[in-house]
Amino acid sequence: MTIPATIDAVQEKLAETGYVCGRALATVVFLSLKLGRPLFLEGEAGVGKTEIAKALALCLDRRLIRLQCYEGLDASSAVYEWNFPAQMIAIRTAEAGGGADRGALQEELFSRDFLIERPLLQAMRPDERGAPILLIDELDRTDEPFEAFLLEALSDFQVTIPEIGTIKAPEPPIVILTSNRTREVHDALKRRCLYHWVDYPDFDREVEILHAREPAVSETLSKQIIAFVQGLRTEDIFKKPGVAETIDWAKCLLALDVVDLSPQVISDTLGAILKYQDDIAKISGGEARRILDEAKARVEAA
Repeated sequence: MTIPATIDAVQEKLAETGYVCGRALATVVFLSLKLGRPLFLEGEAGVGKTEIAKALALCLDRRLIRLQCYEGLDASSAVYEWNFPAQMIAIRTAEAGGGADRGALQEELFSRDFLIERPLLQAMRPDERGAPILLIDELDRTDEPFEAFLLEALSDFQVTIPEIGTIKAPEPPIVILTSNRTREVHDALKRRCLYHWVDYPDFDREVEILHAREPAVSETLSKQIIAFVQGLRTEDIFKKPGVAETIDWAKCLLALDVVDLSPQVISDTLGAILKYQDDIAKISGGEARRILDEAKARVEAA
């Protein structure tokens, strides 16, 4: 599918996949697609940064390639590695056959037949559906040397394999980088990208998101859920629940046939929205009742 021609078209296409976003995010996505610039998304965990890449892959009918970042990730792990067990089998087979040509064997061992392609190299390959979407997820988990390598790779959209040579993308992939901001990403990398901070949605937007993802949840219960979760986000807790937790909690309540929030239901299902025992202990009981009362009053006043 071709790139949407307008910002409104981007919003509509994303909405068709169940991803509801505001105009500011739709604008930066449109510009990223239009200008061929990487898109750098920062925000709290669970606000929909990763989901935007999945939604784009669906609405553009492109392949999604995900590089999940972690501490200690290096260039070779992100680009390629050699299939060592297969190489050993080929060596043993050649030795058993006798008279192996060392030069020819070495050339064969380091050919593409024994190459294991990792996400960055996969993203450089041509695809009949068009340039793939390369999601570099949670970049803040890596260290500065990997950032420096990534800066070079995103500048030229090419990688070099010493045994084979340089591989350049015939068409640059659509690159989306995400960060939960556990540390600051270097300015040099950010300058290569279009930047957007993905914040928690407002009340009406989050209700719209929940309806898009879980249409079976009633309007009244949806509003109670959103009002309660947004009340939780104002509390002094270690990990504030994101939109992902809102949706997970709605699924749990739907499975329990809940039609109206109560302190007992909240107590039984807090583990769907809070992921630390200290937070659960702090909110359980009287605090949960207070937040629920405030949430219901907000819904009734709306």
